[in-house]
Amino acid sequence: MNIKRMMCNPLQENCYVVSDETKECVIIDCGAYYDEEKEALASYIDQNDLKPVHLIATHGHLDHNFGNAFIFNKYGLQVEICAEDQNLVEHLREHASALFGMIIKEEQPPTGRLLKHGDIITFGKHTLKVLQTPGHSHGSALFYCEEEQTVFTGDTLFRMSIGRTDFPESSWTEMENSLKTVVKQLPKETIVLSGHGPQSTIADELQFNLYLR
Repeated sequence: MNIKRMMCNPLQENCYVVSDETKECVIIDCGAYYDEEKEALASYIDQNDLKPVHLIATHGHLDHNFGNAFIFNKYGLQVEICAEDQNLVEHLREHASALFGMIIKEEQPPTGRLLKHGDIITFGKHTLKVLQTPGHSHGSALFYCEEEQTVFTGDTLFRMSIGRTDFPESSWTEMENSLKTVVKQLPKETIVLSGHGPQSTIADELQFNLYLR
């Protein structure tokens, strides 16, 4: 499995393009906001002869979804996201303007498949399992690739930290339960690729992350 990380937008969000030898790929958390970020993403896909088959989001916050309209217009993919965060992505333009004074010109495309815990996302010879982890937002989720021992955690888990729970759509109680029942149950050797910052492993997080002790 090939994983390309691209840091996007003023909030330095990690967008991932994940592919394998079949050339099919999934785009995870497309936060591409600036034209040069969108061009870099498309260039990587074109230069590697990739075929995007899914656009998926770990949650609905705008910094992880700025590029949804671009991906829809270029590749015809609608964002797949847990139902609890559908409202967030469908009102991205309003949130961007109200919170940051950012102008989003493109109309937001309709939401695609609404994900739930246990759903499987298939591309090429690989699968990603949806593990819902409400807390940072009510619709937050992890995408877990068991065969490659890799998990994309969005803003649920960072290296030595976790996502904020002080937003209107956040819940510390939900986060605490998600960390206990989902994150801590992943195999220790699992590589953690988060929505911001560097990669880690579940083993390191269990040992050093205060929120997982």
